[in-house]
Amino acid sequence: MFREAIERHDMDAVEAMLADDVVFHSPVAYTPYPGKPITNAILRAVTEVFEDFRYVRQLQDGREEAYVFEATVDGLELTGVDLLTLDEDGKIVDFMVMTRPLRASQALAARMAERFPQIQQAAADYPAP
Repeated sequence: MFREAIERHDMDAVEAMLADDVVFHSPVAYTPYPGKPITNAILRAVTEVFEDFRYVRQLQDGREEAYVFEATVDGLELTGVDLLTLDEDGKIVDFMVMTRPLRASQALAARMAERFPQIQQAAADYPAP
């Protein structure tokens, strides 16, 4: 379901898959981001940063899922993995992203940093449950 929603660019469907207490682990930030509002805002912003995004591999073991992806950021090829943990209801409770190589990850960090004020505002404006 997650992969299909991302591939359709259906961010509303992705948002619906996030648990309220989801924790997002960024590949370019030390501290995790807790909560659906900030996770949703980050995921929506990164879809604007990645060029030619595509999943190339998927692994699943119970409530653990891994999606290997390839994309381009500022002309640099990037490979990454989305690691998801689902709760008993199938909602995403943990979302970790890892990327390589370093230069492309640094470009990703720079592009996301440009958008971070808007990300924070979108999270602050998110409707309370």
